[in-house]
Amino acid sequence: MEFVWLTVPTPLVPLTVAVTGDGLACVSFDGSGATARSLARHGGVRPASPHDPFVAEAALQISEWAHGERQSFDLTVDWSLTSGPQERVLRTLYETVPFGTTITYGELADRSGLPDGSARLVGQIMGSNPIPVVVPCHRVLASDGLGGYGPGIELKRRILVLEGILQPSLFD
Repeated sequence: MEFVWLTVPTPLVPLTVAVTGDGLACVSFDGSGATARSLARHGGVRPASPHDPFVAEAALQISEWAHGERQSFDLTVDWSLTSGPQERVLRTLYETVPFGTTITYGELADRSGLPDGSARLVGQIMGSNPIPVVVPCHRVLASDGLGGYGPGIELKRRILVLEGILQPSLFD
């Protein structure tokens, strides 16, 4: 498997996208491409060229979303970096929590068919999501607040403002 990656400048943070022949496999909040290059343990990795239309389309759609111009993605997702309960929960999130909505960790656990008390497991799965933004882990909240977010709670808040879930604060 070969990963082709490209860094996308956005108003939020630079994002790195990586695709395979099967679809979008990784989105990273590290604009340096280091995360994409770390995919080498799963196969070959190379920077995108002008002849890589799928990575360009993924980058375009993510840029449109980050500029508030897109509410859903029309991309094929390559789930090969996920498996087991992680894949089931992430697919459930991807398929059932659209733009402008949220779900709690516990509700997502229930919706995914996990046993009662699996909210903490869902939180761990959100932290290991290889395709954030497109598989919208930012829309998963704690029952009593925003919950956590690997790239930082401030970025989660900004994304939720972008999607119209939270109101901008006076300090934005």
